[in-house]
Amino acid sequence: MASKAKSRWADDEADAALDAQLKKEKEEKKRLRAEKARKLEAERQAREAAAAAASSAADAQQHERDGTDRGSPAKRRKLSPERETVPPTDSAPKLLRFEGGTFGRSRSVENYDKLNDIEEGAYGWVSRAKEMATGNVVALKRLKRDPKDLGGMPVTALREIQILKDCDHRNVVKLKEVVVGDDTTKIDSIFLVLEFLEHDLKSILEDMPEPFLASEVKTLLQQLASGVSYLHEHWILHRDLKTSNILLNNRGRLKIADFGMARYVGDPPPALTQLVVTLWYRAPELLLGATRYDSAIDMWSVGCIFGELLTGKPLLTGNNEVGQIAATFELCGVPTDESWPGFRRLPNARRMSLPPSTSTKNTTGALIRAKFPLLTSAGAALLAGLLSLDPVQRPTAREMLDHEYFRQDPKPKQEALFPTFPSKAGQEQRRRRETPNAPVRGQRAADLGAVDFSGIFSGREKEERGGGFTLRMV
Repeated sequence: MASKAKSRWADDEADAALDAQLKKEKEEKKRLRAEKARKLEAERQAREAAAAAASSAADAQQHERDGTDRGSPAKRRKLSPERETVPPTDSAPKLLRFEGGTFGRSRSVENYDKLNDIEEGAYGWVSRAKEMATGNVVALKRLKRDPKDLGGMPVTALREIQILKDCDHRNVVKLKEVVVGDDTTKIDSIFLVLEFLEHDLKSILEDMPEPFLASEVKTLLQQLASGVSYLHEHWILHRDLKTSNILLNNRGRLKIADFGMARYVGDPPPALTQLVVTLWYRAPELLLGATRYDSAIDMWSVGCIFGELLTGKPLLTGNNEVGQIAATFELCGVPTDESWPGFRRLPNARRMSLPPSTSTKNTTGALIRAKFPLLTSAGAALLAGLLSLDPVQRPTAREMLDHEYFRQDPKPKQEALFPTFPSKAGQEQRRRRETPNAPVRGQRAADLGAVDFSGIFSGREKEERGGGFTLRMV
């Protein structure tokens, strides 16, 4: 029988050599992987042994400090004196001891019984409530959240919580805790538990038949400046100071509230949004588009509040940005390169048409004296400084506290002698006031375009202003 013919697809010697080579490479890779795994296991065991040794050493030191007997441990070097053996003298070394905080679950808002609504603000709803366990009355602020915003908790809320937790001053409202609704899956049920104060300055000014006395104005301004000074010294800009955000209790204590637009800043300050501060209290550099500003914007707002305390009405009430600029220039004068160097470089000032500098000879101080004839010279000087168009010329809050105005008669009234007022917040919802709201985060800044202010002082050419009166020449 003939033998079977060999297939032409049969492996030859070259194929056999290639198979052998591939098998050898495969075995070498397998060996390398096994060796690498052994090294990793050895390193892991070494780390566990080192951790165990360190833990044992720490336990030995702890037992040694506790006085327990664990054989004869190595004698350790004494780094600090024992409290029992060193007498409490001034020369004894002192140790820094820091109490470490812990994270825990927030309490439920159901621990508070809502009494009545107070007011709706730009960044939350405020209600009066009572803690059921203690009976203490508090203010509950429910934080607003845009349903279309998928980014989680608003950054304004995070900033407000952080700043309120960091602040501890008699003229800044105190945050007691943050509570949540029962449904913890929804982040729109977050409440700030704040101390409750009976009034806000805006409601008091609207209901008073006559403005505050001079001594009472000084008391309020001193407390306001003290709180603002604390904020600025801790690198905090409030950025929405106004009478409705300033609270007052029935014992004459003033506190700054509503930190929804506040934020920390550095030196030099970073580029910030110009859409801050309610329109009637907004500084001129913000109106003209400045994005780099500092604590001077808060001091301008303090000046507006000063004027409002004197008259009982808001000082500058523009309907929009252009109207607000016009009202500001009417009261404080038209800026020039001498009174406000570099203001022409601001975005909204480049295309403004202003009257010639010779059309008015009134400085800010003279205009303030004409507007407030009953104010003393020191008071007029302080108000004119706060309402200076040039931010550099405005006094700081600390300088304001040292001003001569507070040392003159009548002296500031003691808080205990301050008049009391019926509390609307304790009984009913505050009525909606016809005042502008704070800017909304993400809103576009207004483009003023070409604005003509050349006729802002028309008709004043015949006026000659003096201290405390106006004389019209006929």
